Amino acid sequence: MNGIQLIAGSSHPKLAQKISQKIKIPLTPVTIKKFANGETYVRIERKVRGDDIFIIQTMAETVNDILMETLIMVDALKRSSVRRINLICPQLCYSRQDRRTRSHEPITAKLVANLFTKAGVDRIVTIDLHADQIQGFYDIPVDHLVGYPFMAKEIIREKFKDIVVVSPDIGAVKKANKLSELLGAAPIAIIDKVRHEHNKCEVAHLVGEVRGKTAVLIDDIIDTAGSISEAANTVKEFGAKDVVICATHALLNGEAVKRLQECSATKVILLDSVPIPKEKKIKKMTVISLAPLFAKIIHRIHTERSLGELFKWEEKSKLL
Repeated sequence: MNGIQLIAGSSHPKLAQKISQKIKIPLTPVTIKKFANGETYVRIERKVRGDDIFIIQTMAETVNDILMETLIMVDALKRSSVRRINLICPQLCYSRQDRRTRSHEPITAKLVANLFTKAGVDRIVTIDLHADQIQGFYDIPVDHLVGYPFMAKEIIREKFKDIVVVSPDIGAVKKANKLSELLGAAPIAIIDKVRHEHNKCEVAHLVGEVRGKTAVLIDDIIDTAGSISEAANTVKEFGAKDVVICATHALLNGEAVKRLQECSATKVILLDSVPIPKEKKIKKMTVISLAPLFAKIIHRIHTERSLGELFKWEEKSKLL
C-alpha cells in the first residue's frame, strides 16, 4: 500500500510491532523524549506530507503522560500536512467517567473526546468502551470493536462443557448476551453488586443457576481485580464446577495479579489491548493478540473498504 505510515507511541511498542509485521509496513521512526521538567517532546523522523497516518497508542499506565504525548504527536503530524490522522487506541482512557453520578463531578470522557477532536484526529479505532454512548461524544468517526468473539473462540478451543455465561454486574449484561450467542445460546446468570466507592464493591445477589456448570465471567476491564475475583469466588460458592474469567483490558493495578492467582478461577482469558509485563503473567492466564484484527482494520480504512464485512467472523458458524 502506498501513502500510508504507521507510528508507534511509547505505550505499547510490542503490539505496534506485531501490527507492523502483520500488515508488512515498517514503523515510521519517531523521537519521543522528556525534558528535565517533565514536558514531552515529539518529532516525526520521516516525511509524512499527504500520507494516511495510523498512530498506535493505548492508554493504561501513566495515562496522563500518554494522553499528552498523543496530543503532541497529533499536532506534529497536523503541522506536517498529513492527509488523515487515524488513532488506533485499544484502551481509551477515562472511559469509566462517562456521566455524572454525584454533583460537582466532571464528564472526563467527553473532555478527552474534545481534546482529540480539536487536536486534529480524524478517526478513532478502539475496543470495548466501558460505555457504548461514548461514541456519541465524538464529532469524528469512532470504530468501536468488541472482544467477546476472541474469548468465544478460546473457550470453544478449550472444549469447556456445560457453560453458563455470568455477567459480573448489570452493565456487562449486553456483552454476556453476545458471548452466550456465540457459545450456542448458553444460559446467563447475573451478579448484582453494590458499589460503595471507587474500586470497591460487594456482591448482593446472584440471579441464575450456576451449580454444576462452567461459569464464564465476562467484563471489559480488570483494574484491581477486586470485583471480578469476588465474582469468581461467589459463583464457586454457589456450586459452579469451574470458573473462567474473560476480560479485554487487563490494567492489573495494585494487588490484581495476587487476587487473580488466589481466586477460584482456573483460567483467565485476556486480550493484549494494554501491555502485560512478564512479571504480571501467571500460569492460568491466556493472552490473545489483537494485532491481526487491527492490521485488517488499518488495511480496510486506508483502502476505503467496508469494515462491516470484516465482522462476519463474529457469526457462530465461523467459530465452530
